[in-house]
Amino acid sequence: MTTDNWGLLNPGNGSGYGTEGPAAASARPGLLLVDDNENHCWALTRAFEKRGYTVKAANSAAAACALLDGWHPDYAVVDLRMPGPTGLTLIPRLKAACSKVRIVMLTGYSSIATAVEAIKLGAIQYLVKPVDANTVEAAFHHDEGDAALPTSDDLLSVERLEWEYIQRVLAEQGGNISATARALKMHRKTLQRKLNKHPVAR
Repeated sequence: MTTDNWGLLNPGNGSGYGTEGPAAASARPGLLLVDDNENHCWALTRAFEKRGYTVKAANSAAAACALLDGWHPDYAVVDLRMPGPTGLTLIPRLKAACSKVRIVMLTGYSSIATAVEAIKLGAIQYLVKPVDANTVEAAFHHDEGDAALPTSDDLLSVERLEWEYIQRVLAEQGGNISATARALKMHRKTLQRKLNKHPVAR
């Protein structure tokens, strides 16, 4: 991995938090969980293992890519905002590994722009955290939009719109920081500083 991509966080032991052998695991649906919040990741891992899934967890996009070598999950739950490349950059990688993988995007920062981008890239649902295993599992079987969902007339701030645009360009550049900086005509260190900040509220 080049220095243009952010380094690995702790991906665990590469086999999730479970301890079952390969024979048992092979009969269970595979689930990839990607979230830099380790407590949230652990809670969902435990819940889905109890539901009969083989779960592997990662705390960054880079760590998740490493888990995909030789393993093709049936489902993926991916957090949008993590240190370095966002969860959006993982969607094409997941679809390339397994075209039928069902991806649910999670975020604590809901917006129309990122929701649309996630669906365009191949996610089947976009959920605002916090969520529980019941909500996530229901989203795995989501095939149609929900016309009953409420809408908001709130306008996004200029700072928020900038953050959304940066995330879109970063996804288009496959998570490559230098390429994204060039596309945005922005200094690489300036881009890294912006990525390290939490997106502002509406």
